[in-house]
Amino acid sequence: MKIAYFSMEIGLTENIPTYSGGLGILAGDHIKSAADLNIPVVAVTLLYKRGYFIQNINPFGQQEEMYPYFDPRAFMEPLPFKVKIRLEGREVQIGVWKHNVMGMRNGNGHSRVPVYFLDTDLPDNAPADRLISQYLYGGDQHTRISQEAVLGIGGYLAFKRLEPNVTTYHMNEGHAVFLTLAMLQDFGGDVEQVKSRCVFTTHTPVPAGHDKFTYDLAQKVIGDYLPPNIKSLAGDDLLNTTVLALNLSRAANGVSQLHGEISRLMFPGFNIGHITNGVHHLSWTAPEFKKLYDNYIPTWRQDPQQLSDISLIPDSEIVEAKKLAKKRLISYINSLSGAGFTEELLTICFARRAAAYKRATLIFSDLEFLFNLSYDRVQFVFAGKAHPQDGAGKDLIKQIVNIGKQYENQLKLAFVPNYNIWVASLMTAGADVWLNTPRRPREASGTSGMKVCFNGGVNMSVLDGWWREACKDRVNGWAIGDDEDQDDQMAASDLYRDLEDMVTTYYANPRKWLSIMRRSISDITPYFNTHRMVMEYYRNYYR
Repeated sequence: MKIAYFSMEIGLTENIPTYSGGLGILAGDHIKSAADLNIPVVAVTLLYKRGYFIQNINPFGQQEEMYPYFDPRAFMEPLPFKVKIRLEGREVQIGVWKHNVMGMRNGNGHSRVPVYFLDTDLPDNAPADRLISQYLYGGDQHTRISQEAVLGIGGYLAFKRLEPNVTTYHMNEGHAVFLTLAMLQDFGGDVEQVKSRCVFTTHTPVPAGHDKFTYDLAQKVIGDYLPPNIKSLAGDDLLNTTVLALNLSRAANGVSQLHGEISRLMFPGFNIGHITNGVHHLSWTAPEFKKLYDNYIPTWRQDPQQLSDISLIPDSEIVEAKKLAKKRLISYINSLSGAGFTEELLTICFARRAAAYKRATLIFSDLEFLFNLSYDRVQFVFAGKAHPQDGAGKDLIKQIVNIGKQYENQLKLAFVPNYNIWVASLMTAGADVWLNTPRRPREASGTSGMKVCFNGGVNMSVLDGWWREACKDRVNGWAIGDDEDQDDQMAASDLYRDLEDMVTTYYANPRKWLSIMRRSISDITPYFNTHRMVMEYYRNYYR
């Protein structure tokens, strides 16, 4: 058995800019747990030499994008061969780079998962083809379909050479679905042969998140791979990558219980299950908490389920570990902004992609209330990138930055630029509270809040995605509303009620707050990790 894992983005470290956010970080965590558990996975993505982008916030609060060149040679090795695919009737060559993800030591050595990076920036290619793999989520529909062809078809052909014993192809989102078209050619159009080898994970509960291409564009770019019955497989009007993936997979899943329910409503007639996401505990647990768990629960590294019993850890040591992790975050924020943050105040963090449905500015709906509640008691940290073409997302960032400047004497607020894996590690370790306010049910799962729990932080979130499964209100965190039709004003009212309760009743009482911290660790970390998640894929989808 060998599983080939395809993902448009994979986030392994902040030094390899082949990810933008949650989808890529999840893919990286999936791969790391597969390496730890010695699950036979091989992975493929694209090599983006200009990455996603580095974010700068100018003095007016506006996001600026920078695309420095990434030299992959320090992190991966080029392999001495190329694969070729046909795009627009011409041959495009694809170079392959290899990076090994090392797992925990197993017996006499480390297990590993090879990750292959596909690169069209080759001298033999036409200038336009060299740009295909330069920018993650850059360009137009033509660029997108070309990138997806390189990932799916190029990745499939690369694995035929490099990993000939693949038994299951796992498509992490519909971006990789064109691998099924290459497989159809190999199997003479036999749909059942392709279905028996493919599984598919969908990550978005909104129609706009599913890639669709006109058949004119598809015929122009990947016409050499389109079967005669493509419309019966991918949709009559548009080539819908999710529909194609569902039709050509033996199994499919959403990424939380609620997301599975929504996906079955969006795509009736398909059997879509769910496997709730997790996070790689060894990547997201701060050094202070790693030391703590090593001392009292030494098997937690191999088996994070052991964190369900933290009764052996003294209160004082949990408090001290959190204090040290929080101190690192506060020091970084003060060095960036001179905001004058202190370790004593309740620190609430909001960090995610700047998109309208995530409602980053919901907490500012009633500024007077916020000033009265939070002055000398609460400090807020925001971070997140907006897609370069998302004007509404950029406006959200500008609003947050300018509110911080305008009311700096009444509100402690900092915006941390260039949210990446390193910044995320710092924030999820140091946060007292992780705030999440999406419009339900648009958050398929979410994983950032899970990371907080390994570090003694607590969540305050809308009951969407994973939090709907994990939350025990006022026991291990806070729930903001549970009405899908709730408008922003009502959601803000719920948020303020919870925030006031959190600040005045719980954080002001160290024993009560410590109880919430303990339950956040013991209730959530044993289940919401990628070791459990990968084993579910292994048992239910890979075998």
